[in-house]
Amino acid sequence: MDFEIPADITKLLGELDDFIEARIKPLEMQDDNIRFFDHRREYARTDYENGGVPRKEWEALLAEMRLRADAAGFLRYGIPAKYGGRDGSNLAMAVIREHLAAKGLGLHNDLQNESSIVGNFPTIKMWERYGSEEQKAMFLDGMFSGKTRVAFGLTEPNHGSDATWLETKAVRDGDEWVINGQKRFNSGLHAATHDMIFARTSGDDGKAKGISCIIVPTNTAGFSVDFMWWTFNMPTDHAEVTLKDVRVPVTAMLGEEGDGLALANTFTHENRIRQAASGVGAAQYCINESVKYAQRRITFGQPLSTRQAIQWPLAELQTECEMVRQLVYKTAWELDHKHHMEISDKVAMCNYRANRLVCEAADRAIQVHGGIGYTRHMPFEHIYRHHRRYRITEGSEEVQIRRVAQVMFAISKPTN
Repeated sequence: MDFEIPADITKLLGELDDFIEARIKPLEMQDDNIRFFDHRREYARTDYENGGVPRKEWEALLAEMRLRADAAGFLRYGIPAKYGGRDGSNLAMAVIREHLAAKGLGLHNDLQNESSIVGNFPTIKMWERYGSEEQKAMFLDGMFSGKTRVAFGLTEPNHGSDATWLETKAVRDGDEWVINGQKRFNSGLHAATHDMIFARTSGDDGKAKGISCIIVPTNTAGFSVDFMWWTFNMPTDHAEVTLKDVRVPVTAMLGEEGDGLALANTFTHENRIRQAASGVGAAQYCINESVKYAQRRITFGQPLSTRQAIQWPLAELQTECEMVRQLVYKTAWELDHKHHMEISDKVAMCNYRANRLVCEAADRAIQVHGGIGYTRHMPFEHIYRHHRRYRITEGSEEVQIRRVAQVMFAISKPTN
């Protein structure tokens, strides 16, 4: 077995580092843009007087970063060449996401907005596999031009992980779908032009078959963004949405009628492995910073690093970080060579362990740094608040653990 990172990926990491220093760090430092990353970050990013959504200045900075990354050929690295990408592998994307997260907070990779010089774009496969030619032309091109921004509406007030029990319904009326229901934590709606609404169009509650994905323009009559949920990590783009007799043409459906949940699952494995890789990188950053601080901090006449109470928890975290890293790399490599459902349990292992790891590492970093670690002048509270959500969103850790158990005990055999 070869555990060496391929030479082309190693070379790319060096190119990314050079690009960050030459084009991204100067942008981060000019015009006091550092306010979005230092102790002022939450206030600088959040428009508290307008529902807690991201400030326009913050999103404009992210847009400029993406323009520079795209011009340099990095932003679309992981997507197919026919869409301007470089066909980056899952292994490469995992290594890159870890590498960038291990650098700490910065404009190069701020996962609060899933924003990075190497973009993730998990919906590409969904559009490519299920979209009509008209939908592909509109939404794939619009994704990069900024003409269309699509939100994702699956979760409801009464249903999160139990997505097969959705109460939102869509009924066919001639050449239109009529939609009624509610959505919660409907991400991206502060700026979205369209919303992917998952609604039951047929079948029984509790059955995956019969749920469809319908693309709804956000300016459609009856579509209401009621308010934004303020979250542990601000700003927010997580809306509460009501749909009352919303009418859209039948051509607004994405994919086949009744196959909406299979559609949603097409990108989850790749997305989850990249989240896991980012968690490993952020955890490593917290560990590294804690070690450096402990070596220079003098207490009772000696460096803090001489205390076993400091050494041992960090040594345990470093050990787990190494184990999770290797599992993430191996699973990402397998995603490149096998059908994703063959290793769904391994993806689940990576996701839930990495998300726990980074939260534990951030908490330990706060403890090692003492009082200063508890302040917002250190990055650890921000890292914790951000990554804590991944233990819930896009499949809670309980759902991930259940998936592992399903494979172990042959309880179910998903096919999507």
